[in-house]
Amino acid sequence: MSYISALIASFNRDEEGQGLAEYALILALIAIVAIVALLFLGSQISSILSKVGNSV
Repeated sequence: MSYISALIASFNRDEEGQGLAEYALILALIAIVAIVALLFLGSQISSILSKVGNSV
């Protein structure tokens, strides 16, 4: 019985670590998407901000 309890306890600990790893992967994916979007749209965003700045 103690073997089964130890096995269940190890699964419980793994879920917490797994949740943290999943959040880290999601955060990394969002960062990559944001960087790629800025690379492709950076010049357009810069020109829009320049127009807004000049009009003010």
